[in-house]
Amino acid sequence: MHADGLALIGDLGVAAIRDAGWRPAAVGGLTLGADPVAYAIARATAGTASPIHAFTVRKAAKTHGVGKRLEGCFEPGDTVVVVEDVVTTGASALEAAAAVRDAGGTVCGVLAVVDREEGGREAVERAGLAVYTICRLSELLGGPS
Repeated sequence: MHADGLALIGDLGVAAIRDAGWRPAAVGGLTLGADPVAYAIARATAGTASPIHAFTVRKAAKTHGVGKRLEGCFEPGDTVVVVEDVVTTGASALEAAAAVRDAGGTVCGVLAVVDREEGGREAVERAGLAVYTICRLSELLGGPS
């Protein structure tokens, strides 16, 4: 959540979304790990011709108010990218994607900042979703690229 980190992740996230050929209305994922990534991407696109807004997926629907599970800039029918800080098992991304679909949205793919290389990417791909990661853990640790 460091200001410089948000600027970097926002720019890298937007570039990754464009490289993947995705054209989402919004980005978001399971709170709390996805929130700074989504907000950074949204901020990086503010004032552009193609802004990408942000939303968050609650772990459970609220028991009061309107009882929504998705909060923020999401409307049924939206095409979105599910974002993650790290992908480990893929469970959080898959849960967020299911919540988006349940709310009437379409998921064009999953973007993670770091692939921990523990099978999560493959699990998400087996579920039929494209995965784009900014880097792999082995790259951060100085391993092969």
